[in-house]
Amino acid sequence: MSLKPKSNWELIKNGMFGENTIFRMAISLCPSIAVTNGMKNGMALGIAVMFVQTMVNATVSLMRKFIHPKIRIPIFMLIIAGYVTIIDMLMATYARPIYKEIGLYIQIIVAFASIFARAEVFANKNKLVPAICDGLGMGIGFLLAMLVISFFRELLGKGELFGYSIIAGNPLLIMV
Repeated sequence: MSLKPKSNWELIKNGMFGENTIFRMAISLCPSIAVTNGMKNGMALGIAVMFVQTMVNATVSLMRKFIHPKIRIPIFMLIIAGYVTIIDMLMATYARPIYKEIGLYIQIIVAFASIFARAEVFANKNKLVPAICDGLGMGIGFLLAMLVISFFRELLGKGELFGYSIIAGNPLLIMV
């Protein structure tokens, strides 16, 4: 990472492509295998992670001067857990069918190393707007990775996309 400050757009692009959680950094790989059997599931988890990452970065950035360095790790985990609980409750209430399929994976967002790492490495050292842009970029990057993986797994494994039949014939069952 260069010492020259990056523009907000550069921060977003960096999160999407330069430091993509799944494709470049190879962390948070479990959900990319477990949840991406369908585009809906991949999109839902991707949006949830994008929300949590952005909100955690914003909160950590706002609180960075008030958090004592010796207790920052438990504080970051509490912040992450709070936002995961919010998204978990919202999905359980307003997106019940998808929540029944991926609810467990929503709850384990708390343990995603990528969210904690960005809070520690970036949000804890930067002002609000750059921290939000970084969180948004990392979240969009995660969402894009989930969609790419979901696209191929659903298309090749089921022969459909979003429930609509695309390929007739026998699917590659190993893909789902």
